[in-house]
Amino acid sequence: MIIIDYYNEIKERLINNEIYSKVKDYSKERHKVITYFEIGKLLYVAGNKYGEDIIGNYSKRLITEVGKKYSTRTLRRMRQFYIVFHNEKWSTLSTKLTWSHYVEFLSLNDDDKMFYYLNISISNNISIRELREKIKNKEYERLPEKTRNYSLEKNISKIEDYIKSPIIIKNSFGISDISEKVLQRLILEDISSFMNELGEGFSFIDNEYKIKIGERYNYIDLLLYNIKYNCYVVVELKITELKKEHIGQIETYMNYIDKKLKRIDHDKTVGIIIVKKDNNFIMEYCSDSRIIKTTYKII
Repeated sequence: MIIIDYYNEIKERLINNEIYSKVKDYSKERHKVITYFEIGKLLYVAGNKYGEDIIGNYSKRLITEVGKKYSTRTLRRMRQFYIVFHNEKWSTLSTKLTWSHYVEFLSLNDDDKMFYYLNISISNNISIRELREKIKNKEYERLPEKTRNYSLEKNISKIEDYIKSPIIIKNSFGISDISEKVLQRLILEDISSFMNELGEGFSFIDNEYKIKIGERYNYIDLLLYNIKYNCYVVVELKITELKKEHIGQIETYMNYIDKKLKRIDHDKTVGIIIVKKDNNFIMEYCSDSRIIKTTYKII
């Protein structure tokens, strides 16, 4: 019969990780993530064998013999890390992320929410600071309800699946009187954040994009292009609630872009109306599925 000394096994791995983190700086986070996952497994097995008190006992000894940071809370987090990520649905454990990323994920206590932030952190190479900002701004909660209810196995495949409501727009100037021009100015001051709020793959083409319909010139508030979905995106800004004339206006602009700019290999133009206040009754009678409506919030 093989008797495993769980404590000394854990202690040895932690000491090795401390040494590794000082010598191999370029890969220390990867090593830490793998080490903490393996320790989480040992804590899980030892706990099942000797009881929950094992974490408290191990922590006291590790604090004295290895370092003060190995508190009961830290060890419990390692065990939770193993319990959550050893499961098949999390089998693609990413060593591209830091331990701090995983601590943030584990605090969410919701599989769909965890999967969303994990997925965008890996695909978009999001830093821990950016991740915390997204969680703080409740990005997941601002997704469409149908998107939040996707199972972990489903893929999100439409532009509207990632557009939040409300869209967060930063007011760095402290302006109190918000007109459409001011709203546009605030967006342009931090256009990259605005496009991240919309979702993945957006690139900026122009603001006040001039088009000629008949003998009159019209101006599209923002013209974007989405690389992921291969289409132009017309964005109209309104500081009122959604009105039926907004639908007609953006639909005209979208059809213009389809006729004048769209190539044969592009998908049809999408329209996004960003309004101050929702009006679901209007959208209920909008037959053009290319038009997306959302709201904004200035902070």
